[in-house]
Amino acid sequence: MSTDARSSKTDSATETGTTRRQLLALAAVGGAGAVAVAGGATATAADRRTDPNRSARTDVARITVLGTTDLHGNVYNWDYFKNAPYSDSAGNNIGIAKAATIIKTVRSVVGAGTCVTLDAGDTIQGTPLAYYFAKIDPITQGATHPMAAAMNKVGYDAAALGNHEYNYGLDTLRAFEKQLNFPLLSANSVDWHTRAPVFEPWVIKTVQITGRKPIRVGILGLVTPGVAIWDKANVEGKVRFPGIVEQARKFVPKLRQAGADVVIVSCHSGADTSSSYGNALPWPENASTLLAEQVQGIDAILVGHAHKEIPQRFVTNTKTGRQVLLSEPLYWGMRVTEMSIDLELRRGAWKVTGSSAMLYNANEVDEDPAVAKAVARSHAKVLTYVNSVVGTSTAAMSAATSRYEDTAAIDFINYVQADAVKAALAGTPQADLPVLSIAAPFNKAAAIPAGEVTVRDVAGLYIYDNTLIGITLTGAQVKDYLEQSATYFKQVSGTGPFTPDQLTNAVTPTAPGGTPDYNYDIMAGLDADLTYAIDVAKAPGSRITDLAYAGEPIDPAAQFVIAINNYRQSGGGNFPHVKTAPVVYNRQIEIRQLLIDWVTANGTIDPASFSSLDWKLVSDGADITITD
Repeated sequence: MSTDARSSKTDSATETGTTRRQLLALAAVGGAGAVAVAGGATATAADRRTDPNRSARTDVARITVLGTTDLHGNVYNWDYFKNAPYSDSAGNNIGIAKAATIIKTVRSVVGAGTCVTLDAGDTIQGTPLAYYFAKIDPITQGATHPMAAAMNKVGYDAAALGNHEYNYGLDTLRAFEKQLNFPLLSANSVDWHTRAPVFEPWVIKTVQITGRKPIRVGILGLVTPGVAIWDKANVEGKVRFPGIVEQARKFVPKLRQAGADVVIVSCHSGADTSSSYGNALPWPENASTLLAEQVQGIDAILVGHAHKEIPQRFVTNTKTGRQVLLSEPLYWGMRVTEMSIDLELRRGAWKVTGSSAMLYNANEVDEDPAVAKAVARSHAKVLTYVNSVVGTSTAAMSAATSRYEDTAAIDFINYVQADAVKAALAGTPQADLPVLSIAAPFNKAAAIPAGEVTVRDVAGLYIYDNTLIGITLTGAQVKDYLEQSATYFKQVSGTGPFTPDQLTNAVTPTAPGGTPDYNYDIMAGLDADLTYAIDVAKAPGSRITDLAYAGEPIDPAAQFVIAINNYRQSGGGNFPHVKTAPVVYNRQIEIRQLLIDWVTANGTIDPASFSSLDWKLVSDGADITITD
């Protein structure tokens, strides 16, 4: 279960023209002001920059851990949905090609042989580039995945699996694994029957610094247990996902017994303990802090999954009192983590004496030419695909305001979903049941233009790889579902005017960082309107008013078929009733492809044929004013 350090060309600081001071100028957020040192002492930023590897002493050393996470199929600083360079209000840049430049620069300054490069998961899903090589020209039939090509050029030493690695099934994941020059790690992805890991749980890299005893760096991979819920169709009966803390307790000692001087965990699980799926599983979704607190023998954790920025955080292990370093770089390659681990040779064994972390900002550098070149042909194929015209629209539709008002863009998703389920139920016992549909405002930037419509226009409406499922609920359960959805809104008084942020993304016990947009569902009818109001002046659980179907108050005992995505039906977002509801439709068809196929087959999108104003926000029954 061990590996030697991979050989790589070391560019000197002179060759790149980069000094340590210039490198520090790239730091996105300072994390070096106070460095954790054994015994509770601290060191200054100046101490941190003093490189022990250049000391005459041979009993001190420093290794550098470089980390990315949640790359989500982003190689270039490119937005496939806008057909333009990526841009956001914060001025971020994205893509592994930019992250590669940072990684190469750090290696050139500190010495490539002293570095360990890791990723914390969610690599092969999230962009049309990733989708194309999973579904259109699949890697299971011989194509090379662009993320494999890019990551191999960077020279990663290991990567943890993320939950989205399972989105396309085990065959695609195994094909991706075979294309990599480094191991995919997951100690808590275990065989359904034997409970043995189905991927390598850990690996040891030997770091050799001139004049010093080799340093053995143990790397453990872990993934959020939520995979069992979100990708149930792909993993049930095949792979189980026990708790992060529980599995780490088994494998960290094994790493130490195998001779690891340092243990780094690449953990696809957020630092703020919480679960979007409530108590559906006995283990939390986000457990990196619990991992640091409860498992002995861990020196640092590269955190992923939460899409948050943590330059440097120290957590005290409750067993040993030692400080464990956590760092999470921002997603899509926007940031790269640098963790510095200082060691001292004591009685012939290396001991960690201190650590620190900082983040580097990708918007300060150019794309690495080698990575960009490695994926150029794949990128060109995908550009041709996403810019191909598949139909026309009689009017423009925007999702920009969908989280707080009814829009034609969400109505279109709901219409296509409901229509697909209704057509499939013909000739079944549920054929005459009314069909409703749910959709969430995933992408505020999504828009369908008037006139010609391309694949990327349609795909932008639905950026996730969810599949469509049909379940049955009663009218009473429909109301319960909508009440859960309405917890997305903050409780306010008065009728405004409010900004959207004053109303949305409420903090709840299961969403301490604020309820994400993707956990707000809008429900609509197919053959008749489902209408309702959400009263944001009222407490959660009693906000849905005037709920009606076909113009009549909804019958609590009436049966409805609900077109729903697999993430939600499996328990994502902790919505009531759906996990145990009877499933009447499940053909494993991706909703995004369903939308593209609908436009291709019908040729014209006419919002007048499916869009109506069916829901609204009110305060104590009165309409409210929202200004964006």
